[in-house]
Amino acid sequence: MKTIDVCLSPELIHLYPVHDKTVVVVDILRATSCMVTAFAHGVESITPFASLDECREMKMKGYVTSGERDGKKVEGFDKGNSPFEYIGDELKGLKIAFTTTNGTQAIEKSRGAKEVIIGSFLNLNSVAKYLLLSDHNVLVVCAGWKGKVNLEDTLFAGALVDRLKDYLGPDCDAPLAAQHLYNIAKHDMVSFLNTSSHVKRLNQLNIHDDMKFCVTLDQYNVLPRLKNGELRLR
Repeated sequence: MKTIDVCLSPELIHLYPVHDKTVVVVDILRATSCMVTAFAHGVESITPFASLDECREMKMKGYVTSGERDGKKVEGFDKGNSPFEYIGDELKGLKIAFTTTNGTQAIEKSRGAKEVIIGSFLNLNSVAKYLLLSDHNVLVVCAGWKGKVNLEDTLFAGALVDRLKDYLGPDCDAPLAAQHLYNIAKHDMVSFLNTSSHVKRLNQLNIHDDMKFCVTLDQYNVLPRLKNGELRLR
């Protein structure tokens, strides 16, 4: 039986051999939710950067520069980190350079994996179907917040574990803990997350609508995958 495990923070990824695993990187609020939304609306590629300066330089190469630091849009960038900025026909065919406080850092730390895919509640079903048909064991890497654990990414991990419970066995107790949390929260994740640290942080930026959108299940049927340093659908 294939296995699934959950890394609750990128700072813990050194504890998990990833060379033979499919890694699912998740940053619900809001990087991977933005990426999934962007691909659903026709972007050609997203190149993730851990470095702010490297991302900024891509503007000279014709890329749309996108991202945030501490939840706020980077000065001089074309787009920030709200999924609503990645909806519309004008997204079709764009190449985006993307950097965030947590999500793109998690992607960077996962690059040694057999493969890296992007997960969110918005494409949960697409992720689950892909993993079901894959030959590899799975590691969900939660982006967290500056190395610390956060609740929303853990809930996604739990949702994925729950959907695959008949086919992938837990590799340690982290998947079981995440699954239990999700089953407690699943009927009203917005209310469940209201007291979480990152939601409190983002509420100061008046983006409650982002949070509600980002916990919407199965909005899009897309699966971004990392290949040669960039995310694409194929």
